[in-house]
Formats: sequence, C-alpha cells, structure tokens
Amino acid sequence: MRLARLRRNLSIAQVAERATCSPVTINRVEKGSPTVAIGIYLRVLYALQLEDDILLLAQKDEMGRALQDLSLKHRERASKKV
Repeated sequence: MRLARLRRNLSIAQVAERATCSPVTINRVEKGSPTVAIGIYLRVLYALQLEDDILLLAQKDEMGRALQDLSLKHRERASKKV
C-alpha cells in the first residue's frame, strides 16, 4: 500500500482524507497491523484506485488446493449400485 501511495505521489494525509480515516490508521495499514479492520483496507484500496485488486486475494491458493486434494477419498473401484 505504501508503494502504491508513493507511486501516486500522495501523502498519508491525502489518502486518509479520501479513505475517511485518520493518518495514524493509514500508517498502520501500511505497516500491516493486524488490528486494522478489513473494511479500512478496502477503503484505502478504493482511495488508491486499486479496488479491483481485492479480487486477486487468495486467487492462487496452492496450499489450500493441495490440502483439499489430500482430503478427497480415492476409491479403488466403482460402487456396485444397480
């Protein structure tokens, strides 16, 4: 987020005003503080015109897919239903 803000030549105060939160909150967002609500992150993304990037979260969940594949039951033969 910090790099995106700097690339757009915006100050913390400008992003805070656009995201309707305090500059301290923007600072916490940029540091990745776990106490910041997800809604604040969305507002900051919107303020930076990156709101479509939220769709990329967990897009390539390789570990999740591997765990899901491990939990699938592998049958040796087809069922004998008639």
